[in-house]
Parts: sequence; structure tokens; C-alpha cells
Amino acid sequence: MKTNEFFSSLPNSLSSGDDIFLPARVVRKLLRFAEINNSDIFYELGCGYGSMVAIAAREFNARKSVGIEIRKKIAIEARKKISFIENAEIRIGDIRNEPISDSTVLFFWFTDQRIVEHMTKRFMTELKLGARIITIFSPLNLMLPSKIDFPFFLFQTPFKLATSLQQQLESINNKSCIDFVESWSMAEKYINELDIVPGQHRRFVNILQSILIWINAWNIGATCESEVPAPVDSYLGILRTFFGIDLSDLISPTRDVK
Repeated sequence: MKTNEFFSSLPNSLSSGDDIFLPARVVRKLLRFAEINNSDIFYELGCGYGSMVAIAAREFNARKSVGIEIRKKIAIEARKKISFIENAEIRIGDIRNEPISDSTVLFFWFTDQRIVEHMTKRFMTELKLGARIITIFSPLNLMLPSKIDFPFFLFQTPFKLATSLQQQLESINNKSCIDFVESWSMAEKYINELDIVPGQHRRFVNILQSILIWINAWNIGATCESEVPAPVDSYLGILRTFFGIDLSDLISPTRDVK
């Protein structure tokens, strides 16, 4: 099964990131990471059923906790769940259009590059001085995080921009490239911290994600290796032989070395 066939076979909710629920333990860690307090106005962009909105309001005493959700049915359910919390609300709408300028802390976890580009521009022009943005796993374009507890990143206005991908990697990883050992460690920590993969599937997901991290880095010229290393070849073979997944077509034969 080639890569496009594999990903097209996945449920839409899995490939899009919809309906992925962060455990309450992870939510609390994220909110502590952002140092939310009773002076903050917290926004969750794409809030689903509103559990993070509720925890920010009730346990972290945010002055106001707002969730924005485009799916009307889910947003209505979320409203029911937080209806008794005075300092929490759910808005039905597209995050690309909803007002966010009063927020002091936002949680943003989208992978669609069009949405990321659009919202990054909004963050840079609409947020007040000192506002914080929490993301998971992926930095915002070439922004430099002000705080890191991988896979969690925090960005604060005024934003600092890296002049190159290598500079951004240096700020995150203390080196300007990624080797396969680091891609494995990144995938492992991501899986462990989010705690959303059942134990019996963790090894497979770790292999798959670490390979994808390394391949993405290879394709943009950000790997430390100048050739495909033996572990990558081995795991590509395991995925192909035992799981019927061929990721070799993702590896660009010519890299855009930066």
C-alpha cells in the first residue's frame, strides 16, 4: 500500500485531527505550562466538547474561558456541559473569522497549513502585548518559542522570528539539524506525553511517526545525515513487510538543502 492509499484509508476524524480528546492530565499540564491565572482570558481554538475550556475556568480560575467550535452539533453539546460555569462560554464559528483580540492565552492545535498561515498572521496583528499561544509538537512557522517542554511550545508577543529553519531548530533542539535518534525520541515523547495511543499500539505508532518526522526533515534539508541511514531503511522495511505500508515514495530524491 503506497502512502496516499494508506492515508486515504484512515478515518477522516483521525487524519484531520477532529475528535481527538486530550486527557485531563495533559490539559492540566498544558495550562500549568502556560501559567494561566485569574487575570487571563483563555481561548481554545477548535474546542470540541469544551473540556479544556471547563478546566481553565474552574480549576485555573481564568477570568474568562472561551471555546470556538465550527461544528454546530458539537458546540451545542459543549455549551450544555459548561452551562453552569459562569466564566466559560462556547462560540459557534470558524476560528479564522471569530474575534480573538481580547485573549491573553490561546491554545492552537491545527496542522492544516492554510489555517496555520492565516491564524499566524492574525496572531501577529491582533493580539495584545504579552499574549501567549500554546501549541503541541509544531512551532508556528518560523517563530521562536519563549518556552519549551517538548512537545509543548509557548510563544509570547512580541513574537521573535527565526531567520532560518536551522536557527529555529537550534532554539528547540540545541542543534541545527535532526538525526534519526532525535526523530525517534521526539515521536516517543509526543506519544507518551499526550497519552492518547493505547499501549499495545505504541511501538507501531512510534515507528511510523519517527519515520515521518525524519522524512519531513530530510525533504527540507534539515537532517544531520547526508544519506538515508540504516535504521530508516530497516523501519521502512518493517512497515512494508509486516504492515503493508510503503513510505518510501515520501522520500525526495533531491533535497532542498537550506
